[in-house]
Amino acid sequence: MTSAIICAINILTRPLKGKWTEVLLAALGANRAHLLEQLQRESNFEVVKRLREEVKATADWFCADTDDATWAFVQECLLLLLTLSRHLSDELERFQQDQSCLAPKRCTPEMAPPLAPDILSITQQKTIGAALQFVVCLGLCPYLAPGVGVPLGRRSAFGAMVEKLVHVGPVSAMARHLLTTTKVLLELAELSSLATLVFTRYLGDIIAAICQLGYILSGRYCFNFLSAEECQTCKETLKTLLGKVYQPIVIKELLILQGGAKQSSSGCSSRAPAWLRRLCGQLLSERLMQPNGVQAVIRAILEGGTGGESDWRKCDAVAKILIACPQQSASADAYFRHICPQILELLHFKDKLTSRQFQLVATRAVLFMVQERSSFAEKYLLSPLLAALHRCECDSQTPVEESELTQCVEDVYKVCMVENTPSASLLRALEDVLPVIFTLFCFTKKNVSHLRAPCQEILLWYLTHAEMSAALSMLRQLSDLQRGNNQVAANFHFTAGSEGGARLSSRESCSDEDDEMYERLSGDQWRVECLMHLLAELKDCDLPGDFFLDLLQELTSWAVADEETKDEEEVDMSAMTLLEVEQQLLGRAEKQAQRLALLHVLATMVESLQHTHLLRKTTQVVDFMMSLLQRACAGLDQTTGLNAGSAVESQTLRMGMGLVSALLSEPQDYLSMSKLLPPLEILSQQHPDVIIQELASNLRAVIATHGAYRPDSSSEAISVTDAPSPRNHKTAVKNVVKGESNDSHKPAQSHERLTASSGGSGISPGCEGQISGSSDSCPPSKPISDWLLEACDPDVPTRAYALRVLTRMVQHRNPEAIQAQEKILTLFLENLEHVDSFIYLSAIQGLAALADSYPDKILERLLKDFQHGPSLLSSNKERSVETRLKVGEVLMRTSRAMGELAPHLGHPLVGIFLRESRDPDQSIRASSLSNLGEICQRLEYSLGSLAQEISSCLTSLIKTEKEAEVRRAAVHVIASLLRGLGDKSTQVLSDVLLDLYRALKWVVNSDLDEVSVLHAHLALEELDDIMRRFIFPEQKLEKKIVVLP
Repeated sequence: MTSAIICAINILTRPLKGKWTEVLLAALGANRAHLLEQLQRESNFEVVKRLREEVKATADWFCADTDDATWAFVQECLLLLLTLSRHLSDELERFQQDQSCLAPKRCTPEMAPPLAPDILSITQQKTIGAALQFVVCLGLCPYLAPGVGVPLGRRSAFGAMVEKLVHVGPVSAMARHLLTTTKVLLELAELSSLATLVFTRYLGDIIAAICQLGYILSGRYCFNFLSAEECQTCKETLKTLLGKVYQPIVIKELLILQGGAKQSSSGCSSRAPAWLRRLCGQLLSERLMQPNGVQAVIRAILEGGTGGESDWRKCDAVAKILIACPQQSASADAYFRHICPQILELLHFKDKLTSRQFQLVATRAVLFMVQERSSFAEKYLLSPLLAALHRCECDSQTPVEESELTQCVEDVYKVCMVENTPSASLLRALEDVLPVIFTLFCFTKKNVSHLRAPCQEILLWYLTHAEMSAALSMLRQLSDLQRGNNQVAANFHFTAGSEGGARLSSRESCSDEDDEMYERLSGDQWRVECLMHLLAELKDCDLPGDFFLDLLQELTSWAVADEETKDEEEVDMSAMTLLEVEQQLLGRAEKQAQRLALLHVLATMVESLQHTHLLRKTTQVVDFMMSLLQRACAGLDQTTGLNAGSAVESQTLRMGMGLVSALLSEPQDYLSMSKLLPPLEILSQQHPDVIIQELASNLRAVIATHGAYRPDSSSEAISVTDAPSPRNHKTAVKNVVKGESNDSHKPAQSHERLTASSGGSGISPGCEGQISGSSDSCPPSKPISDWLLEACDPDVPTRAYALRVLTRMVQHRNPEAIQAQEKILTLFLENLEHVDSFIYLSAIQGLAALADSYPDKILERLLKDFQHGPSLLSSNKERSVETRLKVGEVLMRTSRAMGELAPHLGHPLVGIFLRESRDPDQSIRASSLSNLGEICQRLEYSLGSLAQEISSCLTSLIKTEKEAEVRRAAVHVIASLLRGLGDKSTQVLSDVLLDLYRALKWVVNSDLDEVSVLHAHLALEELDDIMRRFIFPEQKLEKKIVVLP
């Protein structure tokens, strides 16, 4: 029966051949006549005819004698669609009754459930869709007012043709036709199988028709003759329809209807009428105010109900829509009270496809609300957003669960990082909970927690975007230099959660006061270290330097205050009451505690942060020097000079002035440096050290004249105090900041002694730098015996200086040095055992120079000491291993300097290194292998006779050595060989190349040491490049001229 009805619909909507513009009306009439003829003649359509007549009898809107061919065709379509709908409804009702009456049967999982009678095939759906298209195009859209709905001409070519051919009669007929079509379509939609076909394509047209029937009040299309009951029925129908359809689709259709469309008739364009725009706005506001209305609006605009992607502009537009309070709302407070919780819920979506869009809309909405509706944002957005963190503060006495804290931190992270746009209100709200976030960050640094990264990013975001004064105040609060009311409650602390987060729980009381004190001090120390970690992450920011200078300024102010209140502190306590005495002692103790905390933070900053991170700009260096000079001025005493009289403080001041001199040697902003003039003037007049007075006076003159006056004595005075050169003023900054002045007065004193002992004709201060680093040296005027004597001086700088002078003499083949080479060799070997790196590194450099100048004799002695230990009678046998390692360093430097003499001098070294690779000490074995790699990569073709022996040694060590350090060295030797020989490896190592390859593959597959595996990968890459060039040589285009005989 269903097939017969659909067959009748197919006859009615069957297309005819020919041009549509010529035969459309004729085709509609012919198809209608053919259908009526088939219903009268064919026995298969008897039931269809009967059902059609029953529907026709109940249809008060049917008109058999109409002159409008299109409306007659639409009536037939409506009759057949209603016939099909009622038939399917009856069949479905009987089917459900039969299913309920039948006893339940045991069904196997393979059996399919019975098919409902309203299920339509694809072909049947296509036929019904064609009929619906005729109904909407011929019986609904032509009767809509201009600007209501999407015009047919904008949809398809068929729609444009229908617009021209459909005859629009009087207003009364138009109203009845529109009302009839709409009612029938809604009746069809009551059946679920047909509702899908109706609403998926024609929901917008049906909504437009209902709006016109129920709400239009004036104009040509005003249907005043419709009864009030009919208008009210249309309004209720619209409300019901909008309530039961998927809301994103409804919102999308309302937006299209509200926006209107261009009309093509008469060549003009018009938008949606005012009454329709107001109606759609009201309906959209109602959709928004419903539960989950915000999600529906976002899905309608961003996805359109299909899950598609959108760009940030659409998200921006949706956010602006959400924060715009509609006119229909009772009050702005009620609107935002209803909307803001839904906005915050957008941050909690887990679906990857929609969470990104929802979070972007939510963060943009939060930003717009904070900027434009700050009072409502603080009340309904920021307060709920930060509620869990506020509960952790001092005034709260309730625990916070892990899920609440995790969700709160993640939401704050999304708002801050996804949007990444600072706002004063947002920063102010975040400032209240930042100490809690920092405490949580300190806790996560001790444990493995997924909250560590979000907390760190939030803290860095605030410190980066906040104003400098607010950021400095917050840093003081985080470092406990400034107390605030928004700290974590004293009787609560963070504990690890079950899902990798944290929760706030009550703290157990500690009975032991010592343990409590230790816990508090260790907690303060850990907080400062975590704060230094945050400051280290601020790479391109001036905040660490400004915070450092701010603390130094406070330290300076304390020094000045101490001088002023020195006499006031000597108070006669005998005249005080016990309460007054206690208050005064507590005040002193609190002041001392603040100073200790400040010094602690300063010391940690100096030790943890690089000097280039603390003082990035010249202005910061100037401010640092200003603080240093002010403290020096505060420490002066009119009668005794420096209070402490510390040489360390004096030397630090000299280094600081040397830094200023280095800055003045380059083009500078003298205006910013003019602030140094007052303290320099005080030091030039009152400091007890004559050199510092002269330095201060000269620097003051240079700054005051903006570089026009540069006294010659300034450079000389500064050179005595080890002033840095312009290119090394960063190192000077590091030394001054870190206070590296331990024994720093000794170099200056030794240099003064050297200059004085030479009678003014010795090495000049400028020549000293040339001896240590330049190729052009000043010939020493003192005899070599004096230098040998000073090389035994107990003063470390004096001895190191003399060793470097002797090294330079050896390098330049000084005649006296050639004659005393035995003494120089013995002296270098003795100093090789010195514990100070400044001494033994100078000795290593000298021995390398001797071996390079006299290799035949010196190398033999060095190889003997490397193999058997130091040969001097005065050598410390307990430190033999360390001395052998230093000799190995000498041999390595010598191997690098051999150059073309390596094939001649290198074979004895290879033998010793191979032999010492079996030494009992693992450090000696590793050193031997490292030296073996250095010498072998320079032997080139002369290595061929030793290749087999070297390969056997390396492969056996790789596979049998237990110490990872030695295996690393063995693999590194192979990598050095391949890197040094390059393309010659296939010739020099042809017999052992396969063994080396297998050894490297064994390391990659079997060795557990990651460093060894890394070296093996690097060696295999070198070997791969070599073999590729060997197998696929580079093609060179060369021209050759051959002279034929």
